[in-house]
Amino acid sequence: MSEPVTPFKAPIGTHDVLSPESTEWEGLIATFADLAYRYGFSLLVSPVFEEIGVFNRGIGEHSEMAQKEMYVFEDRGHRQYALRPEATASVVRAFVQHRPTTPWKVWWLGQIFRYERPQAGRYRQHHQLDVEVLGTDDPAVDVEVIALAWHFYRTIGLTRIKLLINSMGHDECRGHYVTLLRDYLEQHADELCDEHQKTFRENPLRVLDCKNEICIDVTSRGPMLIDYICDDCRVHFDKVLAGLASLHIETTLDPRLVRGFDYYTRTTFEVTAQALDGAQNAIGGGGRYDKLSEQLGGQPVSGIGFGSGIERLLLTRRAEGVSAPLIDRTMDLFVIDTTEEDAATVLVGELRSAGFATARAYDQRSMKAQMKVADKSGARYALLVGPRELAAGEVTMRDLRTTDVEQDQRPIARAKLVSELNELLKK
Repeated sequence: MSEPVTPFKAPIGTHDVLSPESTEWEGLIATFADLAYRYGFSLLVSPVFEEIGVFNRGIGEHSEMAQKEMYVFEDRGHRQYALRPEATASVVRAFVQHRPTTPWKVWWLGQIFRYERPQAGRYRQHHQLDVEVLGTDDPAVDVEVIALAWHFYRTIGLTRIKLLINSMGHDECRGHYVTLLRDYLEQHADELCDEHQKTFRENPLRVLDCKNEICIDVTSRGPMLIDYICDDCRVHFDKVLAGLASLHIETTLDPRLVRGFDYYTRTTFEVTAQALDGAQNAIGGGGRYDKLSEQLGGQPVSGIGFGSGIERLLLTRRAEGVSAPLIDRTMDLFVIDTTEEDAATVLVGELRSAGFATARAYDQRSMKAQMKVADKSGARYALLVGPRELAAGEVTMRDLRTTDVEQDQRPIARAKLVSELNELLKK
């Protein structure tokens, strides 16, 4: 006798999404896709892995993500690849490769892979919605991207949210600030957290992103980037703020907001949710990346985008107590067949072709057993087909939302069934 096989489980940091949660996912994605279409974005589908250089150049070869969190592998041709740890570098690689007409406005849906400690709403494989615009540095585009994000969060029912915004300037004015910040941190190095006491010289901006209260206290007393951006960057930022104000979108200036990737320039933003834990309450964000195309071998092209994790958004909806469905996936009809001739197959086929969501039972179950399945299906009406109905060319329709069977059950001629159902269900 063979040994029993131990059942496999999903890898640590990953998860399966089953109904009814998968219906929430479907509604979230459909809402985002519809909104992106209204804003003029088209869908981009990109590979789940890229040459490792795409991400090393984009997010920084020496960044913590590149060094500790990327899933890196060598294929059978001895080429170095990485599973996608973020979306923007992949999108810009596609732009550089295919050279589409600008401005190029795309929305994106896919998996993100990061080897990190799994958290609530954050997994080693999580799923992200994203929009990107390449080919213009008009501040009106910054406003449009941020407005799309804000509109999306509101549409899915989130109300306790805050929009944080900052400007990181461009290479020249930010470079001057980085020198000042490094000198300041040098004077206060012994006050920083253990990690940044060792690493602040390599990239002082990462200290601003630290969530440790010690580093927050030190940097809050130091120079702020917003005070050192050049006149051009200031004008750009002021136009973004004015554009958002004209749309009645309230902003909060956060001079510590530098985001986690080295490619960001000028506008950066983040949306936080009060319903989540304070240290991990970001539900989405993004910004400008006006040098990333060059870093990936393309021509100088401005870009801006934002991303949001699906798991984190659904967690936030639950934390806010939002239960309104984003999409209707209830059954219209349930066919019950007691003819022993499989009359249900043809009937279900006709109903589905007419546009009705229709379910049925299998395995020639009894009338009572099929009714139990029908009740659990959530369908509005049951359609009963027995020997009498089959001979008469009829079906018996029963309302599954009431308990008065005699009053809410009546025969309908097969020839008139679709038209009557259209009227009843407002198809």
